Amino acid sequence: MRKIIIASVFISSAIGSNAQTIIQRDPQIEKMVAQVSKDSLSSYIRQMVAFGTRNTLSTQTDPKRGIGASRTWVLSKFNQFAKQSNGRLTAIIDTTTLAPDGRRVDQPLVLGNVVATLKGTDPQDNRIFLISGHLDNMRTSVMDRTGDAPGANDDASGVAAVLECARIMSTQSFPATIIFIAVSGEEQGLLGANYMAEKAKKGNWNIEAVLNNDIMGSNNSSETNIINNTQVRVFSEAFSTQDTGRVISNIRNLGLENDGKARQLARYVKEIGERYVDNLQVVMIYRNDRFLRGGDHTPYVNRGYAAVRITEMNENYYHQHQDVRVENGIQYGDLPEFMDFEYLRKNTAMNLSNLANLAKAPAMPQEARVETRKLTNYTNLSWKAPKSGKVKGYYILIRETTSAVWQKKIFTTGTTAELPYSKDNYFFGIQSVGDDGNESLAVVPTPGR
Repeated sequence: MRKIIIASVFISSAIGSNAQTIIQRDPQIEKMVAQVSKDSLSSYIRQMVAFGTRNTLSTQTDPKRGIGASRTWVLSKFNQFAKQSNGRLTAIIDTTTLAPDGRRVDQPLVLGNVVATLKGTDPQDNRIFLISGHLDNMRTSVMDRTGDAPGANDDASGVAAVLECARIMSTQSFPATIIFIAVSGEEQGLLGANYMAEKAKKGNWNIEAVLNNDIMGSNNSSETNIINNTQVRVFSEAFSTQDTGRVISNIRNLGLENDGKARQLARYVKEIGERYVDNLQVVMIYRNDRFLRGGDHTPYVNRGYAAVRITEMNENYYHQHQDVRVENGIQYGDLPEFMDFEYLRKNTAMNLSNLANLAKAPAMPQEARVETRKLTNYTNLSWKAPKSGKVKGYYILIRETTSAVWQKKIFTTGTTAELPYSKDNYFFGIQSVGDDGNESLAVVPTPGR
């Protein structure tokens, strides 16, 4: 058993008052982050607004208006980016036909998601990382398919982030596969995301992370008038609805209520996003979504995937799900003039840095275990190399039971460690680390003998 006493890398001073903070950025990712353009984001959004409405029930035959024209335009952008990808990026409109449901779909509907796939370069690596935003929008009534509905922030902002990530990342290669998707039917009940998540589940896709972006480009709130473009929220579920029986019993026995897949992804999003994007704090929210509301990440969470929602810090309900009008001196409607494109640039860069770091990193370690043969104030950990990717070493992650984020990172080239930290008082995780310093998602060790 390899004994490790002193941490070689600290990321926080929460454990140890003299801890040193070290920020190491991958130059390739740093260069990609610098290419994110608020002008590009603005142009995408203004074009989507120009389609008049993108309601899922709107026309699919008009070449200039409605959901059909808008998804054709998104496909054209993906195909434009594909020309610079050396054949790695391909795009389709993935359709399915839905029957009326008596609620938000009142006639047979051809539902279409615009999907672009940047194929990974390692044939042994079947991991998939997915970024999404929803192309559809709504007025005050979700059934209003003819009236103008700009949808600049909800959710042209999310689709713009997806497009900008695809534009920049299509020029690069990654061992793992990245999927960029503009879904339809969100306002009608997460229809496009449910279709995509179920397709992935039936196909046994190895989706390791889903970043869903919805309402992420405005900096001020209604009523409270808070203005803030330095914080963004990441919502994460504690654990999946699939965690039942012995799985949920194990979560209770080990106190892992805060260590489900989505929550681990949220920690990762925060660390990597703040590493690469200046003047942006990623705020973890311990809910799957906003109070009594939902988003396109939920169908993935419900099927056992790690998925989070990324949303602006303060929402403005004058500009969300509203007919465009002036009432009592207040301008209602989701219009581009209420956007903060510099804020959207930062939030998009935060997404890109996470996707790139994940797709460049080796896969997660396998069979991570914590020894439980005897009572001891030391913690003995072991793990095995990942299924794919070249590994330089591993990070052992440590945090106190009351901490939201990992507080200490210890680098080792071995696959065992004996730590002078009691498993009664701390949580542990293991990450694979690649040659360029890119880290995998964390794996929480389980009891083993």
